[in-house]
Amino acid sequence: MASQKPLAVRMLEQRRVPHEVFEFDDTIRSAQEVARVTGVPADQVLKTLVVEQDPPRGKPYLLMMPASLEVDLKVLAASLGLKKVRMASHRDAERHTGLKVGGISALALVGKAFPVLIEESATLFDQVLVSAGQRGWDVRIAVAALIELTAARTTRAV
Repeated sequence: MASQKPLAVRMLEQRRVPHEVFEFDDTIRSAQEVARVTGVPADQVLKTLVVEQDPPRGKPYLLMMPASLEVDLKVLAASLGLKKVRMASHRDAERHTGLKVGGISALALVGKAFPVLIEESATLFDQVLVSAGQRGWDVRIAVAALIELTAARTTRAV
């Protein structure tokens, strides 16, 4: 496990945003597995997916959605007013964000001009668990604070 706090944790501390840090084995990549090891329900653990317009144009979207759901790219494209979107490959997701798959976090990319989306079902909860920008680290944060910090807009993705 990493000894230095991830960028998102440092940013939350600096801004005095209430949060709870969860540290776990950094070989875990799946949000479903994070839910299992932390004991947090899978619908309250958000995975961050990197989604591109198809063909790619501009910065990709960062889509935060419950680990318990699978993205429907047609529904997402329609909700964004686009013809087609696609998942970025792992390599492209890492290249675009500078973060490793399993540690991609909208919180760690605040100020980097990524359009951030949150699946509307995630807004049913007061708090959610999201990646802190490094494998093996998540933070529990109020959904309202997450939306405010990342300038996320709600969308339908299922």
